Amino acid sequence: MKRTFAILLGLFTAGQLYADPGDSTEVAHEDSLEEWSFEDDPFALKLDSLANSVLFSIEDFSGLDTLTTTEDIPLVADSIIAERMAYLDSQTPFDLVYNEEVRRYIDLYANRRREQVSRMLGLAEYYFPMFEETLDQYDMPLEMKYLAIVESALNPQARSRVGAKGLWQFMYATGRMQGLHVSSYVDERSDPLKSTKAACDYLTKLYDIFGDWNLALAAYNSGPGNVNKAIRRSGGQKDYWAIRPWLPRETAGYVPAFIAVNYVMNFAPEHGLYATPSMLSYYQTDTIRVKHKLHFDQISTFTGLDREAIEILNPSYKLGIIPEVAGQSFYLVLPIEQMGVFINNEDSIYALAAQQFEREEVKEPEMQEMDERMVHRVRSGESLGLIGQKYGVSVRQIQNWNGLRGTTIRVGQRLVVYPRRLPQSTTTTTTTATSSNGSVRYTVRSGDTLYDIARKYPGVSADNIMNWNNIRSASSIRPGQTLVIHPQ
Repeated sequence: MKRTFAILLGLFTAGQLYADPGDSTEVAHEDSLEEWSFEDDPFALKLDSLANSVLFSIEDFSGLDTLTTTEDIPLVADSIIAERMAYLDSQTPFDLVYNEEVRRYIDLYANRRREQVSRMLGLAEYYFPMFEETLDQYDMPLEMKYLAIVESALNPQARSRVGAKGLWQFMYATGRMQGLHVSSYVDERSDPLKSTKAACDYLTKLYDIFGDWNLALAAYNSGPGNVNKAIRRSGGQKDYWAIRPWLPRETAGYVPAFIAVNYVMNFAPEHGLYATPSMLSYYQTDTIRVKHKLHFDQISTFTGLDREAIEILNPSYKLGIIPEVAGQSFYLVLPIEQMGVFINNEDSIYALAAQQFEREEVKEPEMQEMDERMVHRVRSGESLGLIGQKYGVSVRQIQNWNGLRGTTIRVGQRLVVYPRRLPQSTTTTTTTATSSNGSVRYTVRSGDTLYDIARKYPGVSADNIMNWNNIRSASSIRPGQTLVIHPQ
């Protein structure tokens, strides 16, 4: 199992078109965790093993064991490629034309990026079944799965130079519009299933607008406004190739790249391209809703699965912690074998994890949501850099949110900001108030735990807060609730 996921880790780290892995913080892990060893129920484990052997085997999904070297690249006649492309075009509502632009991208993928394509063929064995299930739910062409290769090279941690993130490369604002939330713990743009559903929903909306899948692709890349402008400038043409001269430069290559990927992924063996052996198939994993806060190190120790494997299967958790937030649900993906161990020992795992968090054996940041839109009015002396520091965001993000090409701003100008944190003056004035008897009234914020709140006040414990406020369960507090605290 460890070797299998080590191979997969190599696929992610080396198989990116462009990527800047998301933040990952290593957390202190006490040696005392090593003493815990959990086992699965023997009968349930036998059933899983029987299902694996009867329904599928790992060999069905692992690709070929050997890779063709670059010296053995088959020479494929242009007429044969055109004939194959015509066959693909007859099978799909996409307009899969073959021309000089598409030929250039086929050469890029089939000849100059062979090693990367082999890795993506391996990753496709895990991601494509997931994509196809979702595409079928939305009644969309299954060929749309190839768009994730163009966007991210099937790397859920891929980040573009302008801040787009995930398999489907959502910008922050577009992702939020599609229901993908970002906090200090979680970036749902990197969640394979949630981001795929968001991409399908968005692409369906674009198709409803333009009535053509190629135009929907162009709009996904550059925005519907740019496609609409190109249609006007072309004299009302509604064909991608007719409006292509008026599209942004990147979008002009976007659809040809998508068509080329369709071809290469379908005829990879004919070009001597084979999948790099990959991890488990999509069907050999399972998902469970997590009831209480867990750290990846804890999950690794309790199940025996490498932390790297947990990170790969759960890429949306930025800091290696699955949080516990009132009103929100968080999920864990594991191989079936380790999932059996987790379920069989679930109560014990949560209890031990809670003890470690309480003893501060595992450090954790404060939960901060990033889905609140704010409008900042520029004051004298402020720059984009200072404003970014104030809200915990980058200059580039502020520029993208407000359509700014440069860094020049003027006093009184209003800027849209999606903050990672609120300015200090705001949080201190809105969350606490001191009464005449020295007690403090604290307003619970999203992501707060009693342990987090107690740490803000010297000499105060979580048990103290529970006693002062007649709270029976530490998990029962909710955002907006007012707590009375008596600092020592």
